[in-house]
Amino acid sequence: MKMSKLFVQTLREFPSDAEVISHKMLARAGYIRKLTSGVYNYLPLMWRVLKKIENIVRDEMDKAGAQELLMPFVQPKELWIESGRWEAYGKELMRLKDRHNREMCLGPTHEEIITAIARDVLKSYKQLPTNLYQIQSKFRDEVRPRFGLLRGREFIMKDAYSFGTSQEELEAEYENMAQAYRNIFNRCGLDTKMVQSDSGAIGGNVSHEFMVITTTDAGENDVFYCDDCDYAANSNHAVSNLPAATVDGKEYFNETKVIDTPNTHSINELSQFLNIPSTLILKSLVYIIDKKPVLALIRADKAVEETKLLNAVGGIEIRIATSGEIEEIMKENGFDAIPGFIGPKGMNLTVIADNTVKEMKNFVVGINKNDAHMVGANLKDLGLEEIKYADIRLVEAGELCPQCGKPLKVTRGIEVGNIFQLGTKYSKPMNAVYLDADGKAKPYIMGCYGIGISRTAAAAVEAHHDEHGIKWPLSIAPYHVVIVPVSTKDEIQMTTAVKIYEELIKNGVEAVLDDRDERAGVKFKDADLIGFPYRITVGKTISEGNVEFVNRQTGDKTAITPEDAVKRVIDAVKNIK
Repeated sequence: MKMSKLFVQTLREFPSDAEVISHKMLARAGYIRKLTSGVYNYLPLMWRVLKKIENIVRDEMDKAGAQELLMPFVQPKELWIESGRWEAYGKELMRLKDRHNREMCLGPTHEEIITAIARDVLKSYKQLPTNLYQIQSKFRDEVRPRFGLLRGREFIMKDAYSFGTSQEELEAEYENMAQAYRNIFNRCGLDTKMVQSDSGAIGGNVSHEFMVITTTDAGENDVFYCDDCDYAANSNHAVSNLPAATVDGKEYFNETKVIDTPNTHSINELSQFLNIPSTLILKSLVYIIDKKPVLALIRADKAVEETKLLNAVGGIEIRIATSGEIEEIMKENGFDAIPGFIGPKGMNLTVIADNTVKEMKNFVVGINKNDAHMVGANLKDLGLEEIKYADIRLVEAGELCPQCGKPLKVTRGIEVGNIFQLGTKYSKPMNAVYLDADGKAKPYIMGCYGIGISRTAAAAVEAHHDEHGIKWPLSIAPYHVVIVPVSTKDEIQMTTAVKIYEELIKNGVEAVLDDRDERAGVKFKDADLIGFPYRITVGKTISEGNVEFVNRQTGDKTAITPEDAVKRVIDAVKNIK
């Protein structure tokens, strides 16, 4: 491809709405153009990257024994009603009606469709196990699309679904897919960590995410991990053991009573006023879950992890209550307390208590009266007829690994893949069954395995870039090399550049010849911004028989002969897995 013909326009500045480096670089380098909120055009450079990622995914999925198909992007309401997710999925499901007034949705995922296909075809245990996958565009109506391709509304995804007869078959395929994922991301030049995660709207009891570890702002979640063992988990699923702490206040309070605590609106103010550690304070927080108030109780030195709380309640949407909502809830329960003095006593609400609360004794708690708290309190003093305990605590770095007891570390990660053990979550409600060896109908034991193709491309930019532009791994770069003649008016430079270009093309190398009549500095800047893995510069040193060979990843520059430059690129391309 000649640069003068390449469909690309680089920009001098980053787009004003771009927050993370992948969005900034991909837009400025001419890979993507925004169409509307969360929806992007994939321009030729981007499409080449995406196709390379897709081909790596296909190769490894096929090697793992999965079979590719393609399912419709538009899905009928009836199947989502069967699975019970038409209402449960929430507002992210884009619903619509066709001209016949039939309700449909744009597919954010395809569990219902693939289960319907399986129940029509997989009738006998002799046809199992099997794994089917597709690569297709998806649509989720994100409330706040951001980070470019990392959290868009429309995206490209590989999703696979396994069907088996037993938990043992599911676990075997789960590990098979996990290994395929390791191979895929390794070939894409990404260092990933497989971490325990929440299953979310997909469902199932066991799930893992493959996270690209990053130090950039694009990291969506904290990943807690242990250097001394293999424990790693997303923040919404991580658990830990807590170091010893003061959780019995008997040395501070010799009786249970209500005392005045003026102007103690925060945990820190209350702790200082009473001269006690915050571990002796029971914190009460009001959340709105599926439009209903829920009271969360937790030791005051810890924070609530909202996904854990949502799962404990069994809800779909969660947010912290506003001051106005809290005021209204207080009035409905006969109180006028403001945040900072709220407590569970006398509240007619669903109450979820973190497991840390179980060990607390003789603690301090709000009593729904401004400027007052109960001290020396115990759970029996709160008048709770029903209390549900669950792990709703956000883990913090330094807490102890649940497997080996060593301190946990934390880093940021970008999710690029996930795997789920679904069990019978979809097969049972949708009556998707096979006949076993005894002729009995049994539901499939299912698994689900997703990879974000477009997210993987964006994550690669987050992991491989510098201040000048993208540094694509060779395996997924849009082109392998750019040949830059410093002066297109110099006959020797152009003749040499064209000869190098043609020799590389003949040997299967994806090469770009920058034949533009531009200053050398402009060409170099574009080459770095676009992220060609190699650059061969033909300049004045060609009179000495040398060209400049630049490795974009390492930044190394070497003066070598044109023949050696060609050989280096050909050898590197041959070694791509």
